[in-house]
Amino acid sequence: MTFKIYVDGQEGTTGLRIHEVLASRSDVEVLRIDADKRKDSAERARLLNAADVAFLCLPDAASREAVSLLSNPATCVIDASTAHRTVPGWTFGMPELAPGQRDAIRASKRIANPGCHASAFILLLRPLVDAGLVPADAAISATSLTGYSGGGKKMIEQYEAGGDPALQAPRPYALGLTHKHLPEMKAHTGLAQPPVFLPVVGPFYKGLAVSVPLHRSQLKGGATAADLQQALAARYAGERFVRVMPLADPDTLASGFFDVQACNNTNRVDLFVFANDEQVLLMSRLDNLGKGASGAAVQAMNVHLGLDEGAGL
Repeated sequence: MTFKIYVDGQEGTTGLRIHEVLASRSDVEVLRIDADKRKDSAERARLLNAADVAFLCLPDAASREAVSLLSNPATCVIDASTAHRTVPGWTFGMPELAPGQRDAIRASKRIANPGCHASAFILLLRPLVDAGLVPADAAISATSLTGYSGGGKKMIEQYEAGGDPALQAPRPYALGLTHKHLPEMKAHTGLAQPPVFLPVVGPFYKGLAVSVPLHRSQLKGGATAADLQQALAARYAGERFVRVMPLADPDTLASGFFDVQACNNTNRVDLFVFANDEQVLLMSRLDNLGKGASGAAVQAMNVHLGLDEGAGL
């Protein structure tokens, strides 16, 4: 069977990558809109309603508009924007989130694709909150270092044009502490409050690493770093796209540096636990254009359609 797929917002970074991932597949037919009709609501509506799965790679307001154009109850929408990630009736498109999440994605016609920073943070923290090792009311902070491709076409053009010394150094942003991923970071970890979150853009194209520092006193019941690592390993046992690294990963420690780009060009996320006697450092990394965006969207599509979850990835 061939499934019809439409990408609304096919010219953006995520949309282009979804097209690349699907291009070699024989089990899908990608519907395309003529360039001069990309803002034609009637033509968009026709294609959205003709699709088995429609990806929305649009700003939040445009994604909400696209949903309003849908009349075919059989069309499944996978929204890559922030618009629906904590909205009732929408399923969070992270198959590894918790037991039963794949069943929810299969059954849902409204799937919200996770954000890149949020994916790394949630996959790292959710199992530890569920296991009772990190209290739900813990005061959590997190830093995320990401490549500039996460900023979209305009930011990519700025970096690739060169000539601006300010772009040669890491650039912390969202200093108003209102980053758009915070609601999902709270909602889908089970935390009572969002983390204090500092995202940082680096002078490299892609790759993302989130770090979460903890004091041992923040952990429940005298839990150790080994307990955290074992809880992550137990939760993700058998998951093809989540790799839990050994405690205090010897290879990373031997190099002396953490490789933010080691998951690039994959749909994988790597999870780490480093520690000393008093402190723990949790870290995760992924490709912000892969598992952090288009790869996750295609993975959710595969799950929804009952296909091999790794098809095309």
